[in-house]
Amino acid sequence: MPSASDLPSRVAARSRIEARIRTDRLSGRLAFILQCGVGAALAWWLAKDVFHHPLPFFAPVTAIISLGLSYGQRVRRAVEVMVGVAIGVLIGDIFAHLFGSGVLQLLIVIMLAMTIASLFGAGLLITIQAGVQAAIITTLVAAPGQAFTRWLDAVIGGSVALAISALAPATGLHRPRQQAARVVEEISGILTETARVLRTHDTALATRTLERARASESMLVELQSLASEGVAVVRLSPFRRRHLPGVQAIADLLEPLDRSIRNLRVLVRRAAVGTRRHEVVPPAYVALIDDLARSCDDIARELHERHEPVSARPGLRRLGERSAAIDPASGLSGEVIRAQVRSMVVDLLLLTGVPLEETGGYVPVSARTSDGADEDESTPS
Repeated sequence: MPSASDLPSRVAARSRIEARIRTDRLSGRLAFILQCGVGAALAWWLAKDVFHHPLPFFAPVTAIISLGLSYGQRVRRAVEVMVGVAIGVLIGDIFAHLFGSGVLQLLIVIMLAMTIASLFGAGLLITIQAGVQAAIITTLVAAPGQAFTRWLDAVIGGSVALAISALAPATGLHRPRQQAARVVEEISGILTETARVLRTHDTALATRTLERARASESMLVELQSLASEGVAVVRLSPFRRRHLPGVQAIADLLEPLDRSIRNLRVLVRRAAVGTRRHEVVPPAYVALIDDLARSCDDIARELHERHEPVSARPGLRRLGERSAAIDPASGLSGEVIRAQVRSMVVDLLLLTGVPLEETGGYVPVSARTSDGADEDESTPS
């Protein structure tokens, strides 16, 4: 146990780590912060100096709201927010001009704006924005000459945000590839922990590893979001069309990564069950998990280096061949684990670019059992 004299150094080390995390977070957001500033200023200038609106409050506000949306659905949602804000502001302007402002007016105008947005087939985000902006308009009485211009300010702000989203995405187009590498690294880490569980029979570690495996789904969701935005950006922007093959290649990794994570969760859950029940999991099967983790590390490294992850194929082929050998001493959990390793080998081969119809050559049918019966097992898909 650390002594009291180590406390200042541990606190200092922790402070340095926290400072680095905060600095990295700021560094990752600088491009987004710059875009919000530029977008708000540009929207204000267009509304005030080009369209001569005296106080175009909603132009920069709408620009910031639209630019602040999630990375993966930014382009589509920028349009939704712009439409929702414009509907709400227009309805609010008309209602406030005819009936003034008050509690009853506020109630009616919010319901009216949201109803009209819904009737136009708007999604939930547009409907909410329509209600919010109608409420703001109703409670903020327009200055002379400003009525019926505020909805146009919202359109201007949203249009500016849409242009920025298409021409300059919130972060670089390399982010989907980096996230894909992080997902594969997480798979490797979970596999390594699972092998440790099976060697040490640590039930507490088994529980934590299973929780970690379940939480890995969120990383895949983020990758889906990043890949969707990347594809949308390169298709909308004439300046980024050359990046489409690379971005599409990362988007194509989503399906095998999703299957790999699903198979991983089954593997980890079965390892936890086998640990609790003291079932026999042969050391050779545990070694398969370790080698599978190393293959994941190879794939992640090449993704980080922006290369097609082909160097992992020989190791995966050897792993697939070894996974065909059945240990007669294995319990049920051991055989489920071996089957999931085989399925994950196929998933990772697909990540390296091997066509599905060729994966059978890497993962042969299992060998005969000790009693001479054929193992009824097909190549995982």
